[in-house]
Amino acid sequence: MDINRRRLLIAPVALGGAVAAGGLLGALAAETRPLPDLSTWEAIRAQFELDPGLAHFASFFIASHPAPVRDAIETWRRAMDHNPFHVIEHGMFEGDDANVPLKVQTAIGQYVGGRAEDIALIRSTTEGLSLVYHGLPLKAGDEILLTTHDHYSHHESARLSAERSGAGVRRVKLYDDASTASVDSLVSNWLAGIGPKTRVAGITWVHSSTGIRLPVREMARALKAKHPDVLIVLDGVHGIGAVDETIATTGIDYLAAGTHKWMFAPRGTGVVWSSGDGWARLRPLVPNFTEWESYNAWAEERPINGPTTASRMAPGGFHAFEHQWAMGAAFEMHQAMGRARVAGRIRELNDRIKQQLSGNPKIKVHTPRSGDLSAGIVAFEIDGMKPEDVVKRLGEQKIVASTSPYAVSYARLAGSLVNTPEEVDRATRAVLQLAG
Repeated sequence: MDINRRRLLIAPVALGGAVAAGGLLGALAAETRPLPDLSTWEAIRAQFELDPGLAHFASFFIASHPAPVRDAIETWRRAMDHNPFHVIEHGMFEGDDANVPLKVQTAIGQYVGGRAEDIALIRSTTEGLSLVYHGLPLKAGDEILLTTHDHYSHHESARLSAERSGAGVRRVKLYDDASTASVDSLVSNWLAGIGPKTRVAGITWVHSSTGIRLPVREMARALKAKHPDVLIVLDGVHGIGAVDETIATTGIDYLAAGTHKWMFAPRGTGVVWSSGDGWARLRPLVPNFTEWESYNAWAEERPINGPTTASRMAPGGFHAFEHQWAMGAAFEMHQAMGRARVAGRIRELNDRIKQQLSGNPKIKVHTPRSGDLSAGIVAFEIDGMKPEDVVKRLGEQKIVASTSPYAVSYARLAGSLVNTPEEVDRATRAVLQLAG
């Protein structure tokens, strides 16, 4: 399917009787609205309805929907409100040519460099990690190796899985000071943590605690060279949409990522990616609505045939389909902007933040200076100030910052496509003034 030509996923449409006649995608195609001008950063910023009186440096937390995504959500909402039975019936249960989830998976697959059939549509990173860890055939005596730097959702997904399977969980420290970490030290510290019982190694692409970006490709290559049977689970939520990387070729086995952050996809959406072999290892947890074999086996009262697939793992039930089906609009927007161009802009803005804050002796920047080991989050602290006080004082100057939700917390500024270099300069000046 030529996504850019047909734009089936984001057309505002008055469906009339076309849905009832089975022409859902045809009706959408006939009412196509072209992508807006995305040739300049000003044009891209104009797609968001963020409060213009604020400088938004916490947009990575949960996205403001850009215009193409808002249009897509509204399109599907109107269609479902007009004739909900036929939109869902035709959108989900017709053949592949008319299957809307498959069209969304196709757009996502093009972005990550994988096949549409290897994409599972989910609602969040937390849900995706849980599906993977609980789906793995772990047993007593097996070990999951995590790092001390992973998020609560990652740690808990692994712990709850191990609690049920009898496997063990251990954590390894990758660095003492993120700002001085190197590719070699990150790789060697990770490999040193692998033990004889390790079956799964979970890591986080971009740490929201310190802003460090792990060299995932190098780490996966090194691990697989020594321990080819150890599976790699990646929390990719702060990398996808912010880093120029073809995820499906990095050497990892599983990616779980919410797409309602850097990807600008609808809130409450996410993906899990794996290869066909990776999906075949897993055991489903939730009945799906996307694989006919599962339904036919139930109807015929027989065992399910064939290996587990992404469709078999994707949680079924009726969801907020106007959000899930509008995911394609966000991935199409990113393809139009250009992954390398987007990553370059994010790197430029955050390098600027780090450069301007690093010269003050009262400010400790925890994020590596190297753009190769960082992405869109800059974590820092000011001597004598609590992180929450830094954020509060910046908020008084209409600068939206955040704190990292970890046992050791830092203040954070995150330059994204909604920011300008001038806003960066204003934010860093405010931080420097707080430092004195």
